[in-house]
Amino acid sequence: MDDQLLIDGCRRGDRRAWRALVDRYARLVHAVPVAFGLGPQDVEDVVQGTFVALLQGIDAIRETERLGAWLSTVARRQSIRVIERRERDRRNLAGLPADAVDDDEWQRRIEEIEWVDGALASVSPRCRHLLRLLFTGDKPPAYDEVARTLGTTTGSIGPTRQRCLAALEAALLRTQPGA
Repeated sequence: MDDQLLIDGCRRGDRRAWRALVDRYARLVHAVPVAFGLGPQDVEDVVQGTFVALLQGIDAIRETERLGAWLSTVARRQSIRVIERRERDRRNLAGLPADAVDDDEWQRRIEEIEWVDGALASVSPRCRHLLRLLFTGDKPPAYDEVARTLGTTTGSIGPTRQRCLAALEAALLRTQPGA
């Protein structure tokens, strides 16, 4: 079932459509706060907050083919808020002013994730889907599982993966900060 049908089902209150939509994007949304280095509780808070935002804004979703990118952006923004709150709390505990300069390492990490996310958004939807399947989550799925998800053969996953990684690398080089 494609995203448009699932979103239409969610708008009608179909719980199975909601469950299918959450199941489809749970790994992607989970991977974002993990990439920021958040702990398990913060990761769960970001995941929950992201899907609450989807539920609250589902009637405003128009470009269903960009749902994954939308969810990634929401999860990224929520992750940044968690980090900023943590930094604010850390500075307060250390007796530093609340408007003290952010830790350089956190800023570098946020910029790097935004750079990669932007490059990923510029590759084809099929490559984006494949790369997210292979490289997000706790452990990479087996190629036969990926092939079933994509509706292709297991033998095509490796070569397609290489082409998609090359496309991502080219996008990263084109958009490299300071280039």
